[in-house]
Amino acid sequence: MTTYFHLTESMFGERERLLVEADALEASAFRFESGVAALRLRNELGELVLLPFQGQQIWSASFRGRNITMRSMFDQPRPTRVYLETYGGFLLHCGFTAMGVPAAGDAHPLHGELPNAPYKSAYLVVGKDERGSYIGLGGVYQHTVAFSFNYQAEPLVKLYAGSSLFTIDLSVTNLKRTSMEYMYMAHANFRPVDNGRLVYSAHCTPASVRVRRSIPSHVRPGPEYAAFLEELSRHPERHNVLKPGLAFDPEVVFFIDYLADADGWAHTMQVHPDGSADYIAHRPAELDKGVRWICRTPDQDALGMVLPSTAEPEGYTAEKAKGNVKVLGAGETYRCSMIAGVLTVDEAREMERKIESILS
Repeated sequence: MTTYFHLTESMFGERERLLVEADALEASAFRFESGVAALRLRNELGELVLLPFQGQQIWSASFRGRNITMRSMFDQPRPTRVYLETYGGFLLHCGFTAMGVPAAGDAHPLHGELPNAPYKSAYLVVGKDERGSYIGLGGVYQHTVAFSFNYQAEPLVKLYAGSSLFTIDLSVTNLKRTSMEYMYMAHANFRPVDNGRLVYSAHCTPASVRVRRSIPSHVRPGPEYAAFLEELSRHPERHNVLKPGLAFDPEVVFFIDYLADADGWAHTMQVHPDGSADYIAHRPAELDKGVRWICRTPDQDALGMVLPSTAEPEGYTAEKAKGNVKVLGAGETYRCSMIAGVLTVDEAREMERKIESILS
């Protein structure tokens, strides 16, 4: 049986309030000092903090004693739709009418309308599926622009009992009677660790792990930046260990050709020096572009070890020219799924063997 508990803004006050308790799973509601409503989902091993009415972002994720969320300049989300004025969450849905950094000829905002979209409908869900008992957050956002767009986005995050992995699903339905173009990215921002190892199901060659050479307008590189990009373009394997002092300042972006296992999943880990790992999996059949974003500066420390996407993040005009802008027919629904979280030492070791078998 699946139980739904519909949420309203009035349930979220300054004092945290327990909403649902189901064995080892629970959900509580509170409001940041900034005024943004937040939902805390807990199990025995950790918690997620989500923003039910602002993009349904996963604002933070903490499991097995560590916060796996990027370090940013924001200690809490801000009530704005402007991407860089509240940027610090663990996962942001990006797109859907366009995505990436707008360039000449683009009219869309940075990463589109989804990251901080105002959700009018949000709900808690408690149930059981093939992965076990779960508690989750879902919602509905309808984006309608006369003569242009009319779609409905429905994300769903599930946290499972006894697990430090959680699932992220998204479905988007074109409500128009004509087709629409779309671009989507799951901007998952882990916290990098010094000497962490990146292990992933792609061959680390210059052909399969390509460095982005274009520089977005919001990035201000120093004089050594171009030389560092040139070195990584010839030897991408040099970024696979996050050694202190590597110049991921202000950022470095890679485009990666992922390989999937027999069940259709591609895998990415940051293996910590203690042998445990941060982990994310996606399906290349649904998200065929693997984007890696690393930013290690005094103010931001972030590892987008893979941002599963339908296009590269160069903005609508550039991606249209590459043939990366996809089309959703009238009444059709786009769906994608991901898994993220933390692996134990034994689980990480087993996953590394699995990735090696995919590559061999």
